[in-house]
Amino acid sequence: MLNHFFPSLSKNYIEILDDDEYYDITIEVGDDPNKKIFRSHMIILCYRSPSLRTLASNQKNSDGALAHVKLPNITPEIFQIILKYIYGGIITLNEEDIPEILRVLGAADQLHLQELVDFLQKYLIENKSEWMEQQFDLIYQTSFHSNSLLELQQFCTDCITKSPEKIFKSLDFTSLPEKSLISLIERDDLQMDEVKIWEHVLKWGLAQNPTLDVDPTTWSADDLKSMETTLQNCLPLIRFFGLSSKDFLRKVRPYRKLLKHQLYEDLLAYHLDPENEIPNDISFPRSDELCSKIININVVSLVSSWIDNADIKSKFAHVKELYLPYKFKLLLRGSRDGLTPKKFHELCDNIPRTVTFIKLKETEEVIGGYNPLIWKGSCGNMEWGKTKESFIFSFKNKNNFKDSILSHVRSIDSALFYHMYCGPAFSNDLYIGVEEDDDSKEYNFNICQQESYEKKIRDTEDVLSVEDYEVFQIVKKED
Repeated sequence: MLNHFFPSLSKNYIEILDDDEYYDITIEVGDDPNKKIFRSHMIILCYRSPSLRTLASNQKNSDGALAHVKLPNITPEIFQIILKYIYGGIITLNEEDIPEILRVLGAADQLHLQELVDFLQKYLIENKSEWMEQQFDLIYQTSFHSNSLLELQQFCTDCITKSPEKIFKSLDFTSLPEKSLISLIERDDLQMDEVKIWEHVLKWGLAQNPTLDVDPTTWSADDLKSMETTLQNCLPLIRFFGLSSKDFLRKVRPYRKLLKHQLYEDLLAYHLDPENEIPNDISFPRSDELCSKIININVVSLVSSWIDNADIKSKFAHVKELYLPYKFKLLLRGSRDGLTPKKFHELCDNIPRTVTFIKLKETEEVIGGYNPLIWKGSCGNMEWGKTKESFIFSFKNKNNFKDSILSHVRSIDSALFYHMYCGPAFSNDLYIGVEEDDDSKEYNFNICQQESYEKKIRDTEDVLSVEDYEVFQIVKKED
């Protein structure tokens, strides 16, 4: 038999705080004129707070005198709340006093009370997000003051990603730590023109080197070296190949000495010759309209051209001049909704014109297919879908278009396969499903075996391991 008596235990431990006889450590918190000394018990502090354990051990006296710890950065009012949590596992806060909650969070972080830190971060994000957006500067400075406030940091980064111009105006952008800047500009979904991102990065770099003139033609060799060192971790994250030729000429060329020689030569060739081959390792443009963790906007451009059989003259046009006649509306993401046939049919059945993208485990490879009809399978009967417009494809990774494979259907009567125990299935040429008769199981029987389509999309016919997949409905954009 197991019973818990935590409430009375908590109450008794909180009562120990008023003990005048058995305390063995004093803690001085705050600074003049708001200073107070608390009596406490070393064994409780040591087992509840790693930080207080270290401070108490350093102050322990061999002559029997009381250990004494000073915490000038925490006010008496906040430390009283913290002590109640340490002793009794209880936190009492005024929900309307958000600055107080932030001060408690800061004190909990300082004392390495990770359980309380995680709780307060979650509470603020789930209940006070609107207030935090209004007081963004304060939240941002608080979150990046510590390496432990990861959830608040993510909240701030998400806010900047969605409304970068608004956020940049509400804080001193040039005061961002390099780590914060990098976490922002490395995101594929940052909703800002690439040329604006470049300008902000330059402004940030100049702010770190206040003696430099804005005009790069006045820079000495030492000036150039200083700026290169400052921006060495940021420059690789700028999507220079996503800039227009005009922006490249006006905004980037004046600072060409900051770029590696080969990168600059590749950029020149890219902007001057439409047929020039694109380097393998470039970062492609961001997109604020594509909700995907698997593909980028260039994959969407290429697949869209395949759907429309678009006559694109340049083999790199899908990169240089994006073909985007459709909105890609996310219906399902496996990592979010579940990697099961049941969830697939719940979210994707009876919806026409869908594109599936599948990311394979332990590789960057992306495979998928286009279904101009609908998916169905909840009835449990086996059925074939007949169409001449479907196709399947593969990419070595989302940035590699040279080795992409497009395979059109050749056996129209068996282009698509419907069943409750499989997900999207383009005959056996691209099939994901389960071996068991249980549609709630995760996909464990996934194959690419050429049967109804023109080409193999993979070199091997081994069983696939799915890391994630996304299904989009395509909708024609309004003119």
